[in-house]
Amino acid sequence: MADRPPHSPQTPQFPQLPEELDRIHIRDLAARCIVGINPDERVNKQDIVINLTLHADLRKAGRTDDIADTVDYKAVKRKVLALVEGSSFLLLERLAEAIAGACLAQPGVRRVRVLVEKPAALRLARTVGVEIVRACPVGEGPAA
Repeated sequence: MADRPPHSPQTPQFPQLPEELDRIHIRDLAARCIVGINPDERVNKQDIVINLTLHADLRKAGRTDDIADTVDYKAVKRKVLALVEGSSFLLLERLAEAIAGACLAQPGVRRVRVLVEKPAALRLARTVGVEIVRACPVGEGPAA
């Protein structure tokens, strides 16, 4: 059996989570914000589309049927929209990082996948997007 190559410091590593987490999807969340490096992009709000996958342990909510035992995805949506609509970033990458931080601050969210798309960014392309995955460090982050 071949030995595994040692971990490379350039390879991003996610914290070890105790088990596979459940997922909540928020798809095609539309917002308008200032984002871009061109002069007109710094003045006129542009349409963006956000897709989120929130990783959390949903077993307790599945047993209790109690909203207090799950991630409040309506609160996540409100927080993300307020952040985005009030933002003025140059890069989609920075906007995606800010969205990920807001999601990870929500109780119960342990990991998040954020896809931010800017439909009008490239001529002849339907959209351009940036996708990131971020997680709470082991032993940190909000608990459910």
